[in-house]
Amino acid sequence: MSLTLLAYAMIVVFMTLIMMKRLSVLTALIVVPIVFALLSGFGPKIGPMMLDGVRAIAPTGVMLMFAILYFGLMIDAGLFDPVVTRVVRLAGGDPVRISVGTALLALFVSLDGDGSTTYLITTAAMLPLYQKLGMSRLMLACTIMMAGGVMNILPWGGPTARAAAALKVDAADLFVPLIPAMGAGAAWVIFVAWRFGRHERKRLGVLPAGALQDVHASAQTQAEYDREQAIRRPRLLWFNLLLTAGLMVALILGILPLSILFMIATALALAVNYPKLADQKERIAANAGNVLAVVAVVFAAGVFTGILSGTKMIDAMAQSVVQVVPPALGPYLAVITAFLSVPFTFFISNDAFYYGVVPVLAEAGAHYGISAAEIGRASLLGQPVHLLSPLVPSTYLLVGLCGVEMGDHQKFTLKWALVTSLVLLVIGLLTTVIPLAG
Repeated sequence: MSLTLLAYAMIVVFMTLIMMKRLSVLTALIVVPIVFALLSGFGPKIGPMMLDGVRAIAPTGVMLMFAILYFGLMIDAGLFDPVVTRVVRLAGGDPVRISVGTALLALFVSLDGDGSTTYLITTAAMLPLYQKLGMSRLMLACTIMMAGGVMNILPWGGPTARAAAALKVDAADLFVPLIPAMGAGAAWVIFVAWRFGRHERKRLGVLPAGALQDVHASAQTQAEYDREQAIRRPRLLWFNLLLTAGLMVALILGILPLSILFMIATALALAVNYPKLADQKERIAANAGNVLAVVAVVFAAGVFTGILSGTKMIDAMAQSVVQVVPPALGPYLAVITAFLSVPFTFFISNDAFYYGVVPVLAEAGAHYGISAAEIGRASLLGQPVHLLSPLVPSTYLLVGLCGVEMGDHQKFTLKWALVTSLVLLVIGLLTTVIPLAG
């Protein structure tokens, strides 16, 4: 069997096992690629490949570990309590307002270009409301991810910078023309959130804000309430707010690597909020479960991508796609690129797609009068679906925070993410920043 067929077979088997819940994501990410690497005849080289993949993803794993711990500490200290209280008051127990508020908050926070930060902050602020009303956490995860998918096109978000570097064009030439499409995408996210809210309002009704407080109180015993209040630090609210704001500014400016920034912020948060050593150990232990659940899967994903790259399966998949595009469809290569960006950014990493596949498509498009910038813009439109990929570390953070299964999240969100990409493409065509034909 050719390397190309083995590559596609590995992806199909991997996704099937996850979505049918035959294997956990952690197990599938490790076992499936090893089996297919053995079938491909790479047995003696599997170890180095896996280590290369783990090394490449290690900074992300460290960043996520301390990011989860940091925001866990902020939740424990009560930083987001005023936000929740204000939103509860404004929403008045209306699922529509809560759902739309989720979309607006996620879109705003996504301006920093970091998906993990968006997931942590938005979930920390909104999940208590969903839990109090009994609203669907799948809808919460879907709304946040769709917002992140649209805003991921920002130049500092990652994909645009990769496309610009691979095609040797200015990032502004890719991003600025897509602003109207991003605006339409954001409007679509808000509309979907409104629909989700309407569905939940019909199912649950509308509760007054006071009733929400009663629901929250009834869900806790007096002992649980006392434990919760014991770890709150209301007197340090402004310190925690300034620390978090400073962290966000430093993240955007790129003063230090993300992992280092979160390590420093976590150390400061622990030392100031919980100066006693016993309290620090208790808070770390209390958040350790969330940390381990996410970071373990992230390093398992490094095994998967390491084998995918080391065996050259990624290269084989890229070449197979270029070869199957018939010459008659050459003038439509920009639109074809937009459609290809959906499965390719889902099944392989952004690095592999933008550095391995997009330059080949751009070279082919040049023969039909399609510029590299136009191919680059089209290649960015699959980002809403890309964030659903099991190879995106922050996705495990989102599903972990929302308390939903990865397979359930993918099945529920996929159709909405696909339409989001389609909205971006349609507006891109209407504004002619993506040509229908060369």
